[in-house]
Amino acid sequence: MVAFIYRTVVFLCFTLAFNVVTAQDELDEVLSSGIKTVVIDPGHGGKDPGCHGKHTKEKEVCLSIGLKLGAYIEQKYPHIKVVYTRKTDVFVELDERASIANKNNADLFICIHANAASPSARGAETYVLGLHRTESQQKVAERENSIIHFEDDPSKYKDFDMSPDAIIARQLQLAVFLDQSINFASKVQKQFKSIGRYDRGVKQAGFLVLYKTTMPSVLIELGFLTNVEEEKFLKDTVNQHKMANSIFKAFQEYKGEIEGVNELLVDGKGFQEAVKQSDKSPSPKGQEAAELKSVSTESKDNKPNVIYFKVQIETSRTRINKSDVRFSGVAVDEYKQDGLYKYTSGSFENDLDSAKTLQTELRSKGFDHAFVIAFRDGQRISMEEALK
Repeated sequence: MVAFIYRTVVFLCFTLAFNVVTAQDELDEVLSSGIKTVVIDPGHGGKDPGCHGKHTKEKEVCLSIGLKLGAYIEQKYPHIKVVYTRKTDVFVELDERASIANKNNADLFICIHANAASPSARGAETYVLGLHRTESQQKVAERENSIIHFEDDPSKYKDFDMSPDAIIARQLQLAVFLDQSINFASKVQKQFKSIGRYDRGVKQAGFLVLYKTTMPSVLIELGFLTNVEEEKFLKDTVNQHKMANSIFKAFQEYKGEIEGVNELLVDGKGFQEAVKQSDKSPSPKGQEAAELKSVSTESKDNKPNVIYFKVQIETSRTRINKSDVRFSGVAVDEYKQDGLYKYTSGSFENDLDSAKTLQTELRSKGFDHAFVIAFRDGQRISMEEALK
Protein backbone atom coordinates (compact mmCIF):
# COMPACT_ATOMS: atom_id res chain seq x y z
CA MET A 1 0.00 0.00 0.00
CA VAL A 2 2.78 2.40 0.94
CA ALA A 3 4.59 1.61 -2.29
CA PHE A 4 1.42 2.29 -4.29
CA ILE A 5 0.93 5.69 -2.65
CA TYR A 6 4.59 6.55 -3.29
CA ARG A 7 4.32 5.61 -7.00
CA THR A 8 1.09 7.64 -7.28
CA VAL A 9 2.67 10.76 -5.78
CA VAL A 10 5.76 10.43 -7.99
CA PHE A 11 3.55 10.03 -11.07
CA LEU A 12 1.51 13.11 -10.16
CA CYS A 13 4.67 15.12 -9.59
CA PHE A 14 5.93 14.30 -13.08
CA THR A 15 2.61 14.79 -14.86
CA LEU A 16 2.09 18.17 -13.18
CA ALA A 17 5.66 19.42 -13.52
CA PHE A 18 4.79 21.96 -16.19
CA ASN A 19 2.01 23.45 -14.08
CA VAL A 20 4.27 23.65 -11.02
CA VAL A 21 6.84 25.60 -12.99
CA THR A 22 4.11 27.94 -14.18
CA ALA A 23 2.85 28.46 -10.63
CA GLN A 24 6.39 29.11 -9.41
CA ASP A 25 6.89 31.69 -12.15
CA GLU A 26 3.69 33.44 -11.10
CA LEU A 27 4.70 33.47 -7.46
CA ASP A 28 8.19 34.72 -8.32
CA GLU A 29 6.54 37.67 -10.05
CA VAL A 30 4.55 38.47 -6.91
CA LEU A 31 7.65 38.19 -4.73
CA SER A 32 9.61 40.51 -7.00
CA SER A 33 6.97 43.14 -7.69
CA GLY A 34 4.87 43.00 -4.53
CA ILE A 35 1.14 42.56 -3.98
CA LYS A 36 -0.87 44.48 -6.55
CA THR A 37 -4.35 42.95 -6.40
CA VAL A 38 -6.42 41.41 -3.60
CA VAL A 39 -9.81 39.78 -4.14
CA ILE A 40 -12.18 39.71 -1.15
CA ASP A 41 -15.00 37.20 -1.34
CA PRO A 42 -17.84 37.73 1.20
CA GLY A 43 -19.55 34.34 1.27
CA HIS A 44 -23.14 33.59 0.24
CA GLY A 45 -25.56 36.44 -0.59
CA GLY A 46 -28.94 37.03 -2.23
CA LYS A 47 -31.08 33.91 -2.26
CA ASP A 48 -28.34 32.04 -0.38
CA PRO A 49 -28.41 33.18 3.27
CA GLY A 50 -25.70 30.78 4.44
CA CYS A 51 -25.97 29.53 8.02
CA HIS A 52 -27.75 31.56 10.68
CA GLY A 53 -28.28 32.07 14.37
CA LYS A 54 -31.40 33.37 16.06
CA HIS A 55 -30.94 36.90 14.77
CA THR A 56 -28.13 36.89 12.21
CA LYS A 57 -27.52 35.47 8.75
CA GLU A 58 -24.09 34.45 7.55
CA LYS A 59 -24.39 36.44 4.33
CA GLU A 60 -24.86 39.68 6.32
CA VAL A 61 -21.87 39.16 8.61
CA CYS A 62 -19.60 38.14 5.72
CA LEU A 63 -20.48 41.19 3.63
CA SER A 64 -20.10 43.66 6.49
CA ILE A 65 -16.66 42.37 7.53
CA GLY A 66 -15.51 41.95 3.92
CA LEU A 67 -16.31 45.57 3.08
CA LYS A 68 -14.57 46.82 6.23
CA LEU A 69 -11.47 44.77 5.42
CA GLY A 70 -11.39 46.08 1.87
CA ALA A 71 -11.75 49.68 3.05
CA TYR A 72 -8.81 49.27 5.44
CA ILE A 73 -6.60 47.95 2.64
CA GLU A 74 -7.69 50.64 0.17
CA GLN A 75 -7.04 53.46 2.63
CA LYS A 76 -3.55 52.35 3.69
CA TYR A 77 -2.44 50.99 0.31
CA PRO A 78 -4.11 53.07 -2.43
CA HIS A 79 -1.79 51.49 -5.02
CA ILE A 80 -3.28 48.04 -4.34
CA LYS A 81 -6.35 47.09 -6.37
CA VAL A 82 -9.08 45.63 -4.14
CA VAL A 83 -11.73 43.61 -5.97
CA TYR A 84 -14.91 42.32 -4.31
CA THR A 85 -16.84 39.32 -5.57
CA ARG A 86 -19.89 41.14 -4.23
CA LYS A 87 -20.49 44.50 -2.52
CA THR A 88 -24.23 44.10 -2.03
CA ASP A 89 -26.72 41.39 -1.09
CA VAL A 90 -26.53 39.48 -4.38
CA PHE A 91 -25.98 35.84 -5.23
CA VAL A 92 -22.67 34.95 -6.92
CA GLU A 93 -22.05 31.40 -8.11
CA LEU A 94 -19.08 29.53 -6.66
CA ASP A 95 -17.17 29.11 -9.90
CA GLU A 96 -17.69 32.79 -10.73
CA ARG A 97 -16.05 33.81 -7.45
CA ALA A 98 -12.88 31.92 -8.38
CA SER A 99 -13.13 33.23 -11.94
CA ILE A 100 -13.18 36.83 -10.67
CA ALA A 101 -9.94 36.20 -8.78
CA ASN A 102 -8.27 34.53 -11.75
CA LYS A 103 -9.39 37.16 -14.30
CA ASN A 104 -8.02 39.94 -12.11
CA ASN A 105 -4.68 38.15 -11.66
CA ALA A 106 -5.12 38.40 -7.90
CA ASP A 107 -2.09 37.98 -5.67
CA LEU A 108 -4.28 36.92 -2.74
CA PHE A 109 -7.85 35.55 -2.49
CA ILE A 110 -9.66 35.96 0.85
CA CYS A 111 -13.01 34.18 1.35
CA ILE A 112 -14.98 35.25 4.43
CA HIS A 113 -17.55 32.95 6.04
CA ALA A 114 -19.21 32.13 9.36
CA ASN A 115 -19.68 28.67 10.81
CA ALA A 116 -22.46 26.43 12.11
CA ALA A 117 -22.35 23.40 14.39
CA SER A 118 -23.53 22.50 17.88
CA PRO A 119 -24.50 25.35 20.25
CA SER A 120 -21.27 24.79 22.20
CA ALA A 121 -18.93 25.05 19.19
CA ARG A 122 -16.85 28.23 19.24
CA GLY A 123 -13.82 29.96 17.77
CA ALA A 124 -12.33 31.06 14.47
CA GLU A 125 -10.48 28.88 11.98
CA THR A 126 -8.89 29.46 8.58
CA TYR A 127 -8.86 26.91 5.79
CA VAL A 128 -6.69 26.22 2.77
CA LEU A 129 -7.43 23.71 0.03
CA GLY A 130 -6.59 20.17 1.06
CA LEU A 131 -7.83 16.89 2.49
CA HIS A 132 -9.98 17.08 5.60
CA ARG A 133 -8.56 15.22 8.57
CA THR A 134 -11.66 15.16 10.76
CA GLU A 135 -15.38 14.71 10.25
CA SER A 136 -16.03 18.28 11.43
CA GLN A 137 -13.70 19.68 8.73
CA GLN A 138 -15.53 17.60 6.13
CA LYS A 139 -18.89 18.95 7.31
CA VAL A 140 -17.66 22.55 7.01
CA ALA A 141 -16.61 21.96 3.40
CA GLU A 142 -19.84 20.13 2.58
CA ARG A 143 -21.94 22.95 4.03
CA GLU A 144 -20.09 25.66 2.13
CA ASN A 145 -20.09 23.60 -1.09
CA SER A 146 -23.83 22.92 -0.81
CA ILE A 147 -24.68 26.40 -2.07
CA ILE A 148 -24.35 25.06 -5.63
CA HIS A 149 -27.96 23.90 -5.15
CA PHE A 150 -28.98 27.56 -5.29
CA GLU A 151 -27.44 27.81 -8.76
CA ASP A 152 -29.31 27.42 -12.03
CA ASP A 153 -27.06 24.63 -13.31
CA PRO A 154 -25.38 22.65 -10.50
CA SER A 155 -24.45 19.97 -13.02
CA LYS A 156 -21.58 22.14 -14.27
CA TYR A 157 -19.63 21.05 -11.18
CA LYS A 158 -19.66 17.41 -12.25
CA ASP A 159 -16.17 17.92 -13.66
CA PHE A 160 -14.90 19.22 -10.31
CA ASP A 161 -13.21 16.05 -9.08
CA MET A 162 -13.08 16.43 -5.29
CA SER A 163 -11.82 12.92 -4.64
CA PRO A 164 -8.75 12.55 -2.37
CA ASP A 165 -6.56 11.74 -5.39
CA ALA A 166 -7.75 14.82 -7.28
CA ILE A 167 -7.25 17.14 -4.33
CA ILE A 168 -3.74 15.76 -3.76
CA ALA A 169 -3.03 16.37 -7.45
CA ARG A 170 -4.36 19.93 -7.19
CA GLN A 171 -2.21 20.54 -4.12
CA LEU A 172 0.87 19.34 -5.98
CA GLN A 173 -0.03 21.50 -8.95
CA LEU A 174 -0.31 24.60 -6.79
CA ALA A 175 2.11 23.58 -4.03
CA VAL A 176 4.01 26.86 -4.25
CA PHE A 177 0.77 28.76 -3.56
CA LEU A 178 -0.25 26.38 -0.78
CA ASP A 179 2.77 27.33 1.31
CA GLN A 180 1.85 31.02 1.01
CA SER A 181 -1.81 30.25 1.76
CA ILE A 182 -0.82 28.49 4.97
CA ASN A 183 1.52 31.37 5.82
CA PHE A 184 -1.24 33.97 5.51
CA ALA A 185 -3.77 31.74 7.27
CA SER A 186 -1.41 31.37 10.23
CA LYS A 187 -1.06 35.14 10.51
CA VAL A 188 -4.85 35.55 10.45
CA GLN A 189 -5.27 33.07 13.30
CA LYS A 190 -2.52 34.77 15.31
CA GLN A 191 -4.29 38.11 15.00
CA PHE A 192 -7.66 36.62 15.97
CA LYS A 193 -6.05 35.13 19.05
CA SER A 194 -4.56 38.52 19.97
CA ILE A 195 -8.07 40.01 20.36
CA GLY A 196 -9.24 37.15 22.54
CA ARG A 197 -10.88 34.88 19.96
CA TYR A 198 -10.62 31.14 20.53
CA ASP A 199 -8.06 29.82 18.03
CA ARG A 200 -9.22 26.69 16.19
CA GLY A 201 -6.12 26.77 13.99
CA VAL A 202 -5.28 26.45 10.30
CA LYS A 203 -7.00 23.52 8.59
CA GLN A 204 -7.48 21.92 5.19
CA ALA A 205 -10.64 20.85 3.38
CA GLY A 206 -12.01 20.49 -0.14
CA PHE A 207 -13.73 23.79 -0.82
CA LEU A 208 -15.03 24.25 -4.35
CA VAL A 209 -14.43 28.02 -4.20
CA LEU A 210 -10.70 27.42 -3.57
CA TYR A 211 -10.32 24.57 -6.04
CA LYS A 212 -10.03 26.69 -9.19
CA THR A 213 -8.06 29.67 -7.86
CA THR A 214 -4.49 30.14 -9.07
CA MET A 215 -3.00 32.23 -6.28
CA PRO A 216 -2.58 32.00 -2.48
CA SER A 217 -6.16 31.51 -1.21
CA VAL A 218 -7.81 31.09 2.17
CA LEU A 219 -11.31 30.64 3.53
CA ILE A 220 -11.87 32.22 6.93
CA GLU A 221 -14.58 30.94 9.28
CA LEU A 222 -15.11 33.89 11.63
CA GLY A 223 -17.02 32.03 14.32
CA PHE A 224 -20.19 30.03 15.01
CA LEU A 225 -23.55 31.75 14.55
CA THR A 226 -25.12 28.71 16.20
CA ASN A 227 -23.39 29.68 19.45
CA VAL A 228 -25.44 32.36 21.25
CA GLU A 229 -22.41 34.28 22.52
CA GLU A 230 -20.54 34.09 19.22
CA GLU A 231 -23.60 35.24 17.29
CA LYS A 232 -23.89 38.21 19.65
CA PHE A 233 -20.20 38.97 19.13
CA LEU A 234 -20.28 38.76 15.33
CA LYS A 235 -23.52 40.73 15.05
CA ASP A 236 -21.98 43.70 16.88
CA THR A 237 -20.64 46.36 14.49
CA VAL A 238 -17.61 47.16 16.66
CA ASN A 239 -16.64 43.49 16.83
CA GLN A 240 -17.01 43.27 13.06
CA HIS A 241 -14.46 46.10 12.87
CA LYS A 242 -12.20 44.14 15.23
CA MET A 243 -12.38 41.02 13.08
CA ALA A 244 -11.76 42.98 9.87
CA ASN A 245 -8.90 44.83 11.54
CA SER A 246 -7.33 41.53 12.63
CA ILE A 247 -7.39 40.22 9.06
CA PHE A 248 -6.01 43.59 7.90
CA LYS A 249 -3.06 43.33 10.31
CA ALA A 250 -2.38 39.80 9.10
CA PHE A 251 -2.40 41.19 5.56
CA GLN A 252 0.11 43.91 6.50
CA GLU A 253 2.44 41.32 8.02
CA TYR A 254 2.07 38.99 5.04
CA LYS A 255 2.61 41.81 2.54
CA GLY A 256 5.71 43.04 4.36
CA GLU A 257 7.14 39.54 4.44
CA ILE A 258 6.46 38.95 0.74
CA GLU A 259 8.00 42.29 -0.23
CA GLY A 260 10.90 42.13 2.21
CA VAL A 261 9.86 45.24 4.10
CA ASN A 262 9.59 45.45 7.90
CA GLU A 263 6.37 47.32 8.50
CA LEU A 264 4.85 48.48 11.77
CA LEU A 265 1.43 46.84 12.00
CA VAL A 266 -1.24 49.51 12.42
CA ASP A 267 -4.98 49.59 12.89
CA GLY A 268 -7.16 50.33 9.90
CA LYS A 269 -8.17 53.93 9.39
CA GLY A 270 -11.22 54.65 11.51
CA PHE A 271 -10.86 51.52 13.64
CA GLN A 272 -10.08 53.28 16.91
CA GLU A 273 -12.92 55.74 16.31
CA ALA A 274 -15.33 52.84 15.81
CA VAL A 275 -14.17 51.24 19.07
CA LYS A 276 -14.42 54.50 21.03
CA GLN A 277 -18.01 54.97 19.93
CA SER A 278 -18.98 51.80 21.77
CA ASP A 279 -18.91 50.97 25.45
CA LYS A 280 -16.13 48.48 24.81
CA SER A 281 -12.54 49.45 25.55
CA PRO A 282 -9.62 48.95 23.19
CA SER A 283 -7.48 45.88 23.76
CA PRO A 284 -4.88 46.16 26.55
CA LYS A 285 -2.12 46.06 23.97
CA GLY A 286 -3.69 49.00 22.17
CA GLN A 287 -3.98 50.94 25.42
CA GLU A 288 -0.33 50.34 26.28
CA ALA A 289 0.76 51.55 22.86
CA ALA A 290 -1.36 54.68 23.18
CA GLU A 291 0.13 55.44 26.60
CA LEU A 292 3.74 55.00 25.46
CA LYS A 293 5.67 58.09 26.41
CA SER A 294 7.34 60.09 23.70
CA VAL A 295 10.99 59.16 23.25
CA SER A 296 13.25 62.07 22.50
CA THR A 297 15.20 61.89 19.26
CA GLU A 298 16.52 65.41 19.26
CA SER A 299 20.06 64.57 20.34
CA LYS A 300 22.65 65.94 17.94
CA ASP A 301 23.86 62.96 15.96
CA ASN A 302 26.14 64.71 13.50
CA LYS A 303 29.50 64.42 15.22
CA PRO A 304 32.06 63.14 12.70
CA ASN A 305 33.09 59.48 12.91
CA VAL A 306 30.75 58.83 15.86
CA ILE A 307 28.41 55.83 15.79
CA TYR A 308 24.73 56.50 16.63
CA PHE A 309 22.39 53.59 17.37
CA LYS A 310 18.67 54.02 16.69
CA VAL A 311 15.59 51.79 16.70
CA GLN A 312 13.70 51.48 13.42
CA ILE A 313 9.94 50.97 13.79
CA GLU A 314 8.38 51.69 10.39
CA THR A 315 9.07 51.48 6.66
CA SER A 316 6.80 52.97 4.00
CA ARG A 317 6.73 53.56 0.26
CA THR A 318 5.14 56.95 0.91
CA ARG A 319 6.06 59.67 3.42
CA ILE A 320 4.27 59.52 6.78
CA ASN A 321 3.56 62.53 8.97
CA LYS A 322 5.62 62.20 12.15
CA SER A 323 2.50 62.90 14.21
CA ASP A 324 0.61 60.06 12.53
CA VAL A 325 -1.49 57.95 14.91
CA ARG A 326 0.40 54.80 13.94
CA PHE A 327 3.43 56.07 15.91
CA SER A 328 1.28 56.13 19.09
CA GLY A 329 2.97 59.18 20.61
CA VAL A 330 6.53 58.06 19.88
CA ALA A 331 8.78 60.84 18.56
CA VAL A 332 10.43 59.68 15.36
CA ASP A 333 13.10 60.71 12.88
CA GLU A 334 12.88 59.99 9.16
CA TYR A 335 15.50 58.87 6.66
CA LYS A 336 15.23 57.63 3.09
CA GLN A 337 16.99 54.59 1.67
CA ASP A 338 16.44 52.56 -1.51
CA GLY A 339 13.38 54.63 -2.38
CA LEU A 340 11.67 53.88 0.95
CA TYR A 341 10.87 56.17 3.86
CA LYS A 342 12.07 54.76 7.18
CA TYR A 343 11.29 55.93 10.71
CA THR A 344 13.44 55.55 13.83
CA SER A 345 13.13 56.30 17.52
CA GLY A 346 15.94 57.26 19.89
CA SER A 347 19.54 58.16 19.14
CA PHE A 348 22.35 56.79 21.30
CA GLU A 349 25.95 57.90 20.87
CA ASN A 350 28.23 54.84 20.99
CA ASP A 351 25.65 53.14 23.24
CA LEU A 352 24.28 49.90 21.80
CA ASP A 353 22.94 48.69 25.15
CA SER A 354 20.60 51.67 25.51
CA ALA A 355 19.35 51.13 21.97
CA LYS A 356 18.62 47.47 22.76
CA THR A 357 16.77 48.51 25.91
CA LEU A 358 14.61 50.88 23.87
CA GLN A 359 14.01 48.14 21.29
CA THR A 360 12.72 45.82 24.02
CA GLU A 361 10.50 48.54 25.44
CA LEU A 362 9.03 49.39 22.05
CA ARG A 363 8.34 45.75 21.22
CA SER A 364 6.58 45.27 24.56
CA LYS A 365 4.39 48.25 23.71
CA GLY A 366 3.20 46.84 20.40
CA PHE A 367 5.95 47.72 17.91
CA ASP A 368 6.64 44.06 17.16
CA HIS A 369 9.14 44.65 14.34
CA ALA A 370 11.38 47.21 16.09
CA PHE A 371 15.08 46.58 15.45
CA VAL A 372 18.39 48.38 16.08
CA ILE A 373 20.29 50.10 13.27
CA ALA A 374 23.46 52.22 13.16
CA PHE A 375 24.48 55.56 11.57
CA ARG A 376 27.77 57.33 11.00
CA ASP A 377 28.17 60.76 9.43
CA GLY A 378 24.47 60.84 8.66
CA GLN A 379 24.52 57.56 6.71
CA ARG A 380 23.22 54.18 7.76
CA ILE A 381 25.93 51.54 8.10
CA SER A 382 25.81 47.81 8.79
CA MET A 383 25.75 46.61 12.38
CA GLU A 384 28.90 44.63 11.68
CA GLU A 385 30.74 47.79 10.65
CA ALA A 386 29.33 49.70 13.64
CA LEU A 387 30.44 47.08 16.15
CA LYS A 388 33.97 47.12 14.79
